[in-house]
Amino acid sequence: MLQEFKAFISRGNVVDLAVGVIIGTAFTTIVNSLVSDLLMPVIGLFTGGVDFTNWFVTLSSQKFATLEEAKKAGVATLNYGVFLNAIIRFLIIAWAVFWMVKGMNRLMTMRRHEEAAAPPPPPPVEVQLLTEIRDLLKARA
Repeated sequence: MLQEFKAFISRGNVVDLAVGVIIGTAFTTIVNSLVSDLLMPVIGLFTGGVDFTNWFVTLSSQKFATLEEAKKAGVATLNYGVFLNAIIRFLIIAWAVFWMVKGMNRLMTMRRHEEAAAPPPPPPVEVQLLTEIRDLLKARA
């Protein structure tokens, strides 16, 4: 069983997956900062600073001004505002990732076109000499 585990771990796919998870975690930090620090303040400016966090329904007869107060009181709540914030954040992150992937695809396409446009390297000197000898022999015959 240890040999099987060792073979499984040493496969390239597992290593690639591990690298993907690590890069994904680091990328999440960058995207969260993009959304929280750059995009959400601009969206807040356009929406007049609307914060959906305190949109909730208590599952009791008590009334609370904020979600934090309801949580401190131990009251069960339906937090549809928090859910709405999560949906908005997801859409913003998906939009940002879409544009990043689109940019990366454009760069990769440009790089492929540059590689395709490059002229092939000249043949080695030996091949050139053999071609000349062949052509001379053909000319004599």
